[in-house]
Amino acid sequence: MPPRRHDDAGQAFPIYITVVAGLLFLAFAYLAVGQAAANRNGAQTAADAAALAAAQDRRDQLAGQWLENVLDPDLWQDIFNGDVTGLDPSCWRAEQLAAQNNAGVDVCDLVGVLGYRVGVKTDKPVGDSIVPGTEGTYSTAFATAVIDPLCTFELPGEDAGDDVLPQLKCKDGGIWEDLDPDDPTSLPGPEDLFDVHLADD
Repeated sequence: MPPRRHDDAGQAFPIYITVVAGLLFLAFAYLAVGQAAANRNGAQTAADAAALAAAQDRRDQLAGQWLENVLDPDLWQDIFNGDVTGLDPSCWRAEQLAAQNNAGVDVCDLVGVLGYRVGVKTDKPVGDSIVPGTEGTYSTAFATAVIDPLCTFELPGEDAGDDVLPQLKCKDGGIWEDLDPDDPTSLPGPEDLFDVHLADD
């Protein structure tokens, strides 16, 4: 009987080693998947932030154009539609935000006149793992941010004075009336005039 017990123990040992090796492989595989997922999530975060930053910079420029032309309501609708010439490119802001999130901008394109599509690549690769090639694999991601005008207005009638400015009615329920260019508190800010948000890419 004792020799038989010894034989049973000897047969069980290789099975034990195989099970342990399998569990270790699974653990390393899950770690590799986790590394890749974290890297991809980081890339998407960078892309989202970069696209939003570029769109917000363009929004601020459009709001600046509105302020410069506040006394000429005939130009307001073109500004709200983004139909303005001479605006500066906003991809520099995308590059800033991507760098802050450990990524670089590969693509930065204006979408129409009221949005930006940005593609980024992480600065660091996925890293060493049991999956061959991951040590040189970088994650990429894309995001699109768009600008939506929030306010509508009606031009004053011909019998109104030249100094009468339209009333702005905005989607948040706000109404801007008695606009006075000499009183900044009576004027809406960029975030009142335009909404910036991510779009489905």
